[in-house]
Amino acid sequence: MSGQKPRALRPKLAGTLILTRRTRRGREILMGKRSSKHAFMPEQYVFPGGRVDRADHYAPLAGMMTGDDAKCMTRILGERRAWAAAAAAIRETAEEAGYLVGQPGKLEARHANWRPFRRGEVRPDASSLQLIARAITPPGRVRRFDAWFFHADADEAIAGEVRLKSEELLDIRWVTAKEAEGLPLPHITRFVLGELERRLSDPDIRPRHFRELARRMRVDPL
Repeated sequence: MSGQKPRALRPKLAGTLILTRRTRRGREILMGKRSSKHAFMPEQYVFPGGRVDRADHYAPLAGMMTGDDAKCMTRILGERRAWAAAAAAIRETAEEAGYLVGQPGKLEARHANWRPFRRGEVRPDASSLQLIARAITPPGRVRRFDAWFFHADADEAIAGEVRLKSEELLDIRWVTAKEAEGLPLPHITRFVLGELERRLSDPDIRPRHFRELARRMRVDPL
């Protein structure tokens, strides 16, 4: 019927991984520029990540997060969807940036999603991940995601690298927090960068949930 508002898109579950490393310049963060061909956040710098695939629910992870972060996720998502969100973050980091987060070991899984890990003899592992934040894209956008942001120390979590030509992320680079501030960033990415600093300074602080409203950002503890 004419005059009816279109039904709001249901957010798709997604996982994003923030990799950091220590260098002479201080802490550096891995980021990449989204292609101009994307309908969602084109030409913006973001962290590797993406939508959960059905197969991610059964991903061959060597381990999963434990402790309060895991309890927080499973309380909201359940164990299987929490597993899938972490797996998606690791898988997308390999597909978009070429970094294999895991531990040395042979992978028996034959699913195409994990081919880089099988070839590199790396078992994907989410046990070193730390939950940073959750954000849900507001209604009215061309894409909507229920995105969970994780952090991992690259020096400890990366077990291999692969060469790839990704059309998802361009100009992949390691940047300091100050350099990141000068890049074209989505609003939520700026907030998550702040949450990263907040949680790294005090791991006992609870991760938070961000909701972008008409004129402000609502922040609630998870």
